[in-house]
Amino acid sequence: MPNSLYIGAAGMVAQQLSIDTIANNIANINTPGYKKARVSFRDVYYGGLERAGLSPQSDVQAYAGMGTVAIPLGKAFDQGQLKKTDASSDLAISGDGFVEVVLPDGSSGYVRSPVLQANRDGMLATSDGYVLHQQIAVPSEASALQIDATGRVSASLAGESTATELGQIELVRFINPSGLTPLGENLYGASDKAGDPLRGKPGDEGFGTLLQGYSEGSNVQLNDEMINMTITQHIFNLCAKVFQAGDDMESTVNSLFR
Repeated sequence: MPNSLYIGAAGMVAQQLSIDTIANNIANINTPGYKKARVSFRDVYYGGLERAGLSPQSDVQAYAGMGTVAIPLGKAFDQGQLKKTDASSDLAISGDGFVEVVLPDGSSGYVRSPVLQANRDGMLATSDGYVLHQQIAVPSEASALQIDATGRVSASLAGESTATELGQIELVRFINPSGLTPLGENLYGASDKAGDPLRGKPGDEGFGTLLQGYSEGSNVQLNDEMINMTITQHIFNLCAKVFQAGDDMESTVNSLFR
């Protein structure tokens, strides 16, 4: 069977994964805190070809590739646009870092732009119900919850003339955030590829600061994604033509023996 069939098929499979990735990025362009996914390509196995007139033992040899494969590169954690919402529950990170939360199985999850509120147990949690790693309790009579740039959480309590400090939000960062495992709901899980979590207060060296009343938008650039989609579709069509040419050659060869 002609190698062009395998090469064309491999190219179409790889480009289809790229198209799916781009489509998912575009679909999440309005998702707060969404980070665009990336795909790269690499060539695959090369086979040796014997040239006419040369013995198999000759050092002079030609090689032919067998197509390409798509390699997911994880997420790109470029800063998304910070949008002012004036909602005290909205929290954004300006710079590097994640807010750490506790998942139902007891493991840690990491989120970029959480919406915070007190859950039914009085603990500060995300709108999806994930309690912050710092276990900050919010009294039932608390009002006007305030979070400053360094992560200090305070609130006004009945009978108190000044705000009462409730706790401290810390941030977590990774050497290679692209290696984090996407869990959905804009949550990420740790992985060996991401490296060990590094913890610190917002504003410390290497860590971003917190912005209450802001939300981080998606970092997807529509123009870039549309250009990439157009290029990928053209390459997919070319791979399909390569496959069709290989199939026509195979049909021609088979007809010679009829």
